[in-house]
Amino acid sequence: MKTLVLAAALSTAVFAAPALAQEDAAQSAGCLNCHAIDTKKAGPAFKEIAGKYKGKADAEATLVAKLKDGKGHPATKASEADLKGIVKWVLAM
Repeated sequence: MKTLVLAAALSTAVFAAPALAQEDAAQSAGCLNCHAIDTKKAGPAFKEIAGKYKGKADAEATLVAKLKDGKGHPATKASEADLKGIVKWVLAM
């Protein structure tokens, strides 16, 4: 039983760590100044964005381009790798 509890705790930590890293990256890039996870601020909630792009094969590329080039969204100074990670995190919501 202890092994099962330990395994569950470790798997939660393993899967939560990347999400926390992406949330930190979003904070550093300034995303959380205008967006929140589940409530509208100056921009739409991340969960709303995820819902809008759900099932679209080009969602990640489209959003990264919008963020990188400032198309319909203020351009960000985050690296392309950080943008891809943040976008994947948002789309997974």
